[in-house]
Amino acid sequence: MTKATIYRSKDGLIRGFRIRGHAGAGRQGEYDLVCAAISAIGYTAIGALDELCGISEYTESDGRLEMMLPDNISPDVLAKAEIILETLEIGLKQIEMQYARHLRVMNREV
Repeated sequence: MTKATIYRSKDGLIRGFRIRGHAGAGRQGEYDLVCAAISAIGYTAIGALDELCGISEYTESDGRLEMMLPDNISPDVLAKAEIILETLEIGLKQIEMQYARHLRVMNREV
């Protein structure tokens, strides 16, 4: 199962996310469409944060993708980043609705 954690500040703004694990929706040795969809959403958010906000720092390893917004970003950049990260959460929750056995999305306050 893949677990996606959305990190929110006390005021409800998304500050970052972590996606970890493998969905396990495909048979052994076959292509896992759920895992691919989750990865596509995560990497699209990473790419948008880089291209549109100039935020390029993230961590990845096998089965893990994580990023946190820096503390010292301008209000304009924060507003753009918030839209991107809210869109990430919406996409992940849509996958979770269809494939709840393979993806769990949760929020955590930071």
